[in-house]
Amino acid sequence: MQTSKWKPSENAVDVSENDISRSEFILRIIQAPSSFITLKNTNTIPKVIIQFWDGNDIPKDVQECIKSWQSLKDNGIKHQIFDSNTARKFIENNLYEENVKAFDRCYHPAMKSDYFRLCYIYCNGGFYVDVDDVYSGLDISTLFSDHRMKLQPLCYDIDTNAMVSPDEFIVSGKATDNRIFYFNNNPIVAPPNHPIIEYALMRSTCLLLESDEDHLPEIQSTTGPGNISASVVAYLADYKDDVMVQHLDIMSKWGEVAKTIWELSYRHDSRNWRLSNGKSYQ
Repeated sequence: MQTSKWKPSENAVDVSENDISRSEFILRIIQAPSSFITLKNTNTIPKVIIQFWDGNDIPKDVQECIKSWQSLKDNGIKHQIFDSNTARKFIENNLYEENVKAFDRCYHPAMKSDYFRLCYIYCNGGFYVDVDDVYSGLDISTLFSDHRMKLQPLCYDIDTNAMVSPDEFIVSGKATDNRIFYFNNNPIVAPPNHPIIEYALMRSTCLLLESDEDHLPEIQSTTGPGNISASVVAYLADYKDDVMVQHLDIMSKWGEVAKTIWELSYRHDSRNWRLSNGKSYQ
């Protein structure tokens, strides 16, 4: 069975698995004062964009989103798209039997996408982005310029049932009961063998395999943003604030790089995970 090359402290795990303390910790690192750091220009993140769609019947409106990323081939950035079959084959060839079993336990295409991106990035590194995001044309070369993992911060306001703009929460705000701070698992930019990805993959694998076969686990916390957020906290909680920035680059301006398209045909049926969370997928 796969085991992590590092082991977080008991306190770090406790913080990462508690909803309130995890949110407070994430807010703290999001709002940490920026400081000048010197990073080696290691270029350990491969210049490849990875995407996933469950089958080969990609809707035309989704194809248009994908094409926007394929345009980066002219800049020397490769593009790969996987479906369920090719993703499963990748896992078979590069990881363990337990990872294949965990992938098979993913009951919805969004869950397969969540799990596969962890498998691919852990093994090969690169830049994963969802197929419903459209590239703006902004220069993204800096995303590959150092070894740091790069994630997008998010904030959800419970009272208004709405997301809060990064422009608002990145510089101000308190971790109150009505706001949840976390990291999105889209995009994920990281070098291969990154410890946060390793932990996220191990955590989601355990949750999938340990769940009852007649129980469909919640997608967001098992393989999605909840999983990556817990993994970030488990790793960084053992570091001092001035060291954390050397491991994670917070992409507060991701909205300038890409725009999520909400009016897509598949969002109106069971292919939308929000309509299928915890339900058998057909």
